Amino acid sequence: MATEQAKAKTIRGGEFIVKESEAADVFIPEEFSEEQLMIAQTCDDFLRAEIWPRLDELDAAGSPELIASLMDKAGELGLLGVAVPEEYGGFGMSFNTSMLVTERTGAGHSFSVALSAHTGIGTLPIVYYGNEDQKRKYLPGLASGESKSAYCLTEPDSGSDANSGKTRATLSADGKSYIINGQKMWITNGGFADVFIVFAKIADENGKADKNLSAFIVEKVYGGITMNEPEHKMGIKGSDTRQIFFNDCHVPVENLLSERGNGFKIAVNILNIGRIKLAAAALGGAKKVLNAAIQYANERKQFGVSIASFGAIKYKLAEMAVKIFASESAAYRAGQDIDNLIGTFKAGGMTDAEAKLKALEEFAIECAIMKVHGSEVLDYVADEGVQVYGGMGYSADAPMDRAYRDSRINRIFEGTNEINRLLTVDMLLKRALKGQIDLMGPAMAVSKEILSIPDFEAGDDDVPFAAEKKMIRNLKKAILMVAGAAVQKFAMSLSEEQEIIMDIADMGIEVYVAESVLLRVEKLAEKKGSDAVRIQQSMALVYLYEAVEKVAKSGKSAITSFAAADELRVMLMGLKRFTKADPVNLKALRREIADHFIAKNAYAL
Repeated sequence: MATEQAKAKTIRGGEFIVKESEAADVFIPEEFSEEQLMIAQTCDDFLRAEIWPRLDELDAAGSPELIASLMDKAGELGLLGVAVPEEYGGFGMSFNTSMLVTERTGAGHSFSVALSAHTGIGTLPIVYYGNEDQKRKYLPGLASGESKSAYCLTEPDSGSDANSGKTRATLSADGKSYIINGQKMWITNGGFADVFIVFAKIADENGKADKNLSAFIVEKVYGGITMNEPEHKMGIKGSDTRQIFFNDCHVPVENLLSERGNGFKIAVNILNIGRIKLAAAALGGAKKVLNAAIQYANERKQFGVSIASFGAIKYKLAEMAVKIFASESAAYRAGQDIDNLIGTFKAGGMTDAEAKLKALEEFAIECAIMKVHGSEVLDYVADEGVQVYGGMGYSADAPMDRAYRDSRINRIFEGTNEINRLLTVDMLLKRALKGQIDLMGPAMAVSKEILSIPDFEAGDDDVPFAAEKKMIRNLKKAILMVAGAAVQKFAMSLSEEQEIIMDIADMGIEVYVAESVLLRVEKLAEKKGSDAVRIQQSMALVYLYEAVEKVAKSGKSAITSFAAADELRVMLMGLKRFTKADPVNLKALRREIADHFIAKNAYAL
């Protein structure tokens, strides 16, 4: 499978806006190998045996000892070493395999946060940026769980603006160590971590600090580390989150991670990974919520019948399923694109770490897109899960209480969704300015097209999904029209127009996900036949038609924010043309989707 996918046509990050992908060239979750599915089953079994029975205990205690002991058990199963290279005690599995593990463990509430913090931001900086001595010293323990890790970036006055941190590192008089002083906050796993990835600016003897952060591997045994009690949080109450203080913490000079001043780049690249992994974790949480909602709807009786028979409940269950299916399609499409590019870079002579970093940097736009989409799908599903449960949804004795509270942090983790929306457009435009993506050519073509006579030709009815593919192409034109006009209008001051940027980002997010789910069902239909994947096709259609409405809404919001007179009328006319869709009975499709899962009593395809 890996070999077949490596042969697929590569596409650059962000190019989905201007290029059409073929179904044969994307990865779909139905293509996971038996080995990958066995790993996923191991994750499911672990949650069922060790985590779910102890959720109340985890939340009530907030005990670092309990979380640490469960991490030990996860380490014994190999769940902590999936992304660590084999030569350092891990399994060295593909990026999409690590995504699958993250998804399945994502249903573990507070525990999944601890696990992801350890395996992701707590371990990967050493995997990707550590020198040979650092990798050999730290990675085996991190892969086995013998050592636990935490990531110390955020400060009281340094959140999204990470490079403004005030923590300082000064070289000792004997030149053998850096002395770190500063405060970090919201540090996951802080109470039981043995190893900290700490970001600080190196300062000279006069106190003048570098412009950019540096990163350090800090062991708890070095001393000079104190911490507050665990934070009291709205959700993920079992996750050990603390403020940590470094007071004359002496760190050996050989524990400088990468080069001096390279910390900000490390932070940004590791956050790219964290963003798409968060989308995968959100999937796991959303599927768990939907399963509970379906089962409750089947069991709960009102007016003498199961509430699953009511159209209003069917609407909710179908919408939850559609959003999950679509987000899953896009997440693993992006994950395999990253894997494919890693293979290309390695074949060209890059080391494993270099190839992974370069590939993740290339698909930073998709990582940001998926972070936003995955976290908002989970929020939607959790909210509707409460509603399906009705009064019991508000009870702390039912599962929706924890799901609702725990879901909310994901729109803040790994950069707020607002920051990620802004980054999506910013990165896209910067790549266009550098000539890495040709946006202006297609944008100019679209601007001419909206002044031309519309194309009233019928589509090729003999080609599967021809009409839907045309809809996707038109939605991309809508993005190009709006973004192109906004760039022309504001030029370098566009960054100050955050509302418009976020509208454009929402258009891009919906198009990427809608295209991904359509490509998935097209590939499935080619493999199994249309009749065998009827439910999947219905879910793709529902998502696509809803995406059209969202693109139209966001596009109108953006256009009316900066256009006027003739330009306004022409652009609104163009938007109407590009978001035109023949009427479809969405109610019937949703009922068909809901009935399928109600009959199975689970989200099972």
